[in-house]
Amino acid sequence: MSHRVNDDSSSTWETTPPAGDGAARSSSYSYDDEPAPRFSKKKAKKKQPFWKELLVIFSVALLLTVVIQTFIARVFVIPSASMETTLHGCTGCVNDKVLVEKITYLFRDPQPGDVIVFRGPPNWTGGKQPPNFVTGTLQDLGSMVNLSEPSGTDFIKRVIAVGGQTVECCDDQGRVLVDGKPLDEPYLNFGGGPRQQDSFEKVTVPAGKLWVMGDNRNNSSDSRKHGDPTPADGAIPIDNVVGKARVIVIPVGRWGTISDFNPQTGGN
Repeated sequence: MSHRVNDDSSSTWETTPPAGDGAARSSSYSYDDEPAPRFSKKKAKKKQPFWKELLVIFSVALLLTVVIQTFIARVFVIPSASMETTLHGCTGCVNDKVLVEKITYLFRDPQPGDVIVFRGPPNWTGGKQPPNFVTGTLQDLGSMVNLSEPSGTDFIKRVIAVGGQTVECCDDQGRVLVDGKPLDEPYLNFGGGPRQQDSFEKVTVPAGKLWVMGDNRNNSSDSRKHGDPTPADGAIPIDNVVGKARVIVIPVGRWGTISDFNPQTGGN
């Protein structure tokens, strides 16, 4: 009885010769007789220059920034003291930078107590037009790092009353009245002086508009000051609302959420 032996120390195998074209092949068959396998040669990818990679990263970052600021949220600089002490803005100091989200008002209208950012109508801006999309975006980005001034056509105030409600000032305790009822406004700032507000005549807020006022009540150019040609024209269109101010992000020492205390219901 014969046995086939597989010896790893030898490249020669004892095998039955493979058949082919009727010609006999040697029973001593070596793998060395096989033709060398052919491999395709692929050229290695050429590495992109660093400046191109940097340009791609910058472009993607800019695109994401524009998309986020357009549809989700933006950071705004508060340049004035009209919302003191809720928001901090003053000459020669670090002004607050606040995160304003845009999602909430896709599902509901602004409510009393909300602190909102809005595009000022012509009677608020003196006819100044807001910058175009590209210029506005670059200006906003620059203002976030103190390289440029805010656009000057965006404002931040607190919603006091909505369309159909009446607003007037004031009762014998110096409180603003909405629909004849005094407001509860713990956020008001009178600079340590008496709680007295500048009076204004009774106004019915037009449908689709909002009556807005600053927390620094006697140092705020708000709906009371922009009633031209009629007092009701001081109200701002809901369509001009950019979003709801949620969080103070800069300076670090003032991190925190922004109160949306409802003055008509005592916060509820």
